[in-house]
Amino acid sequence: MGEESLSIGFLGGAGTVTGSKTLLEFDDQKILVDCGLFQGLKVFRQLNWQPLPVLPSRINSVLITHAHLDHVGYIPLLVKNGFKGSIYATPPTCDLAKVILRDSAKLQEEEAWLANQGGYTKHQPAVPLYTLKDAEESLKNFVPVEEGRVISFTKEFSFRFLKSGHILGSAFIEINFKNRIIVFSGDLGRANPVLLAPPTKIPEADYLILESTYGDRDHSKTLTEDALAYLVNDALRKKGNLIIPTFAVERAQEIMFILNTLREKNMIPASVPVYLDSPMGIDATEVMMNYPAWHKLSQEMISKMVHDIIKVRELSETINIIKDKRSKIIIAGSGMLSGGRALEYLKAYVEDRRTTVLFVGYQAEGTRGRAMLRGAEKIKIHGHYYFINADIKEISSFSGHADRSEIIQWLFGFTKLPQKIFLNHGELKSSDALRMQINETFSCSCEIPLLNEKKSLFF
Repeated sequence: MGEESLSIGFLGGAGTVTGSKTLLEFDDQKILVDCGLFQGLKVFRQLNWQPLPVLPSRINSVLITHAHLDHVGYIPLLVKNGFKGSIYATPPTCDLAKVILRDSAKLQEEEAWLANQGGYTKHQPAVPLYTLKDAEESLKNFVPVEEGRVISFTKEFSFRFLKSGHILGSAFIEINFKNRIIVFSGDLGRANPVLLAPPTKIPEADYLILESTYGDRDHSKTLTEDALAYLVNDALRKKGNLIIPTFAVERAQEIMFILNTLREKNMIPASVPVYLDSPMGIDATEVMMNYPAWHKLSQEMISKMVHDIIKVRELSETINIIKDKRSKIIIAGSGMLSGGRALEYLKAYVEDRRTTVLFVGYQAEGTRGRAMLRGAEKIKIHGHYYFINADIKEISSFSGHADRSEIIQWLFGFTKLPQKIFLNHGELKSSDALRMQINETFSCSCEIPLLNEKKSLFF
């Protein structure tokens, strides 16, 4: 690699929506953008157990776009395996990463314990990918950076964070290298998010690494409030339960906010109990209250939002809720049903025809959520199969990802378009559809890197 070049290696989030990791190399520097866990298909999950193509001890720094598990979940392993540098993120992302990494470690320890107790593991014994101790150790490396503040690593390399509208604390990373601008979108937020400011308009870039989760479709135009009110009332009419598997950061808070709005408008009964059975979701809501500059809600609005929500932390409480025969709304993790308390409710209720399961976020290939949306007849949880008799629904307008039209709309905000766009964080069908749309709309080169492919940028 010549002195005037920078290479980009796509170590995750290429051909898939999980495991986001992109390695920048120049001179003697190696900088990792995002450090996520692979989820979904077994072929991807197994990559979490494989060594990275670069020694963690050789990586100088990590830059994080936001705190979702597919962007931060590998950090404890990176540190455990020798990474010694700083991990830069916005202040809300630092706080949310603490919540998410601790929860991830606890879940992995629990899963390993359950697998060993239940005898449904092929490994003797099953072990967690990393432990709570590993997660706690990795948190020491985080360095909070305010939005817009320029951080310089060398005389020729600097970066700053700009709000991206996806979740609390989420940010684009704008890098200046040898007077060229390289932008990482991370996960691009909706044009008009419910709780957040819209994504920052970026006037120019020479290179753009752009997500493509919904690159082949637009979200439903159905009003989210109307759709959710209908499903709540339908579940009550059937004398059943509404289970909403949800991501603990942003999506859980949006659902609570909209449910409170529906109650105030008398669109759903005020008497129906609503449970937030997600310790991580409870902690994430508390983090939100500490960062009023990062969202639209006043403290009064947040207090109203959580006032009538029954917050659940202990598994013993979950068991008591399941025993309660009244109809109820249950907001529980995880969003793709890869783990968490939502699985306990599915085991109890998914075979009951009165149950409604509502998906409100992207379901990756290979997850239980994707299988259920595709009409699977049964689902495997903790070594046992359960027949799916519940009513399976989806409201795509809840998504925190920009859809195809919103991505194109955001690109129109550039006064100087990138000379090259790399599409990542999308299944190949979605990425290719967006590539064709960009090529038809703009005069810039657009390509889809493969997993572990390295590209050199010559200046």
